[in-house]
Amino acid sequence: MKPFEPLSPGGRGWRIVVDELVVSTRIGLHAHEHRAPQPVAIDASLAYRGVPDEAATHELIDYEAWCERVSSFLETKPHTRLLEMLAVEIAALSFDEWPALDAITLMLYKPKIREGTRRLGIELDWRRADFDAWRMRADARHAVDAG
Repeated sequence: MKPFEPLSPGGRGWRIVVDELVVSTRIGLHAHEHRAPQPVAIDASLAYRGVPDEAATHELIDYEAWCERVSSFLETKPHTRLLEMLAVEIAALSFDEWPALDAITLMLYKPKIREGTRRLGIELDWRRADFDAWRMRADARHAVDAG
């Protein structure tokens, strides 16, 4: 058996795990949150559509490139009011730019946002089909708004 084959049919396959990528971005509902960027901590699980293969590097999910792209996006984007929408934006960016991505789980946290907690946050768990359905709805809304 090759070392990368699942041990049993129906296994979950390969994932890249990002543990607490911290990026400053403009996020939040409250007036004081509009004044300056604040840190957001991201935990992510990026599942492959297939099996990673050194011979097909274009089909790999480069975790360093993913972290750099997400960081750059968050540091330069306009203000987003909801953490939930920020998760959708990161997921959409990820599916758009990494064809090998089959599923993504994102946990976004605002560190030290409330006394008595280390961090508070949200979780988004999407498969590529969820992204495709979201994209179709977004494109349809855009067509109605433009027409």
